[in-house]
Amino acid sequence: MNWSISITFPPPAPAILSPCIGVCTLDSDGRCEGCLRSGEEIARWSAMSDGERQYLMDVVLPQREAMRDQGPA
Repeated sequence: MNWSISITFPPPAPAILSPCIGVCTLDSDGRCEGCLRSGEEIARWSAMSDGERQYLMDVVLPQREAMRDQGPA
């Protein structure tokens, strides 16, 4: 008898890439002027879970961008 078993695995989820755009200067609030992450967020990026990265990309950074675009109150 010749048995053949085929197992198909789903493709891995794409990696959540860094939001870095190469403008690496911290502003007076300690946030990068390019990607808007804090120094701590930049340092922790490689250790963050995918969930933490996704939350930062989908919620935190867009909020910071909106606040920056509104200018000073």
